[in-house]
Amino acid sequence: MKQLRLLTGAMAWVWTATAALPAGAQGQAHEQPLLFAPANAPHLEGEITLPSPHATNTPPESWLRQTGDLQVRNIQQATLLPFLPPRHLATGEAVIVAPGGGFLGLAIQDEGYDVARALAARGIAAFVLKYRVLPTPADFGTFMREMIAGRSGKPTTIRPPEDTPDFSLQDARAALVYVRAHGDDWGIDKSRVGMMGFSAGAFLTISAALKLPASERPVFIAPIYPKMVARDVPADAPPMFVAIADDDFLMAPGTLGLIESWHKAHRPVEFHLFQTGHHGFGLGAPGTTTAGWLDSFVRWLDMNRATRRGE
Repeated sequence: MKQLRLLTGAMAWVWTATAALPAGAQGQAHEQPLLFAPANAPHLEGEITLPSPHATNTPPESWLRQTGDLQVRNIQQATLLPFLPPRHLATGEAVIVAPGGGFLGLAIQDEGYDVARALAARGIAAFVLKYRVLPTPADFGTFMREMIAGRSGKPTTIRPPEDTPDFSLQDARAALVYVRAHGDDWGIDKSRVGMMGFSAGAFLTISAALKLPASERPVFIAPIYPKMVARDVPADAPPMFVAIADDDFLMAPGTLGLIESWHKAHRPVEFHLFQTGHHGFGLGAPGTTTAGWLDSFVRWLDMNRATRRGE
């Protein structure tokens, strides 16, 4: 199988928005060799096809591996993959998990399946959302050449969008509606369905919280290394948990607008800023305190659950 060896940061830039970054921001990540190779689509037992539109203008779905981790691009149809907790641990809560990838593909293993398994082990039902992204060249070699060109500042046909595409938001809505409609089948409290996203998936998560009708929004959100810009936040926005590293390119000086927006709207927010971890630490970068963020998120959910009982 043909492999492509690149030098890049801890998170493959293929699935981040670094192609749109200035050179200084691109160069912040420490370099290490990564291998990319085409991969066969995995057999995913229990995967659910969502009733959102089929992307007719997108090449066939394509899977690849980045140093062993599965990633996917050219998604034509949105799906959900459930990861359910043991009955004796189940809290009744559910989280839609949206992997990142600059809306050019999805880091679906380390920001999807791995996260969902960890949530289920902690009693939270998790559903990995494979949402539609921008189309990229069908040919793997052409795709990689275009991505390398973008990384080096040369002309390329592949560019991440500034924010959430409408079709990705449609898929998030379909996921939230589906999980609520079938919550009884999984022992889920329909009033406790939230959303977590990473990088571009965090952009999608915030968009779902702010742009969907109130009855369809997630009831809590956890954007992990999101774009930290200010937002217009309504008075009924859901509680938010945020985790990001201080050396992430999305944490440029003066970019606490997202947190300040929730404060200004008098909405609950918990913010974890880690000293180091870079962009794309997933469940945690080895040797850093980012490794504990998921347990902090679970404690945050527990605290808010206890607060609701006392109301």
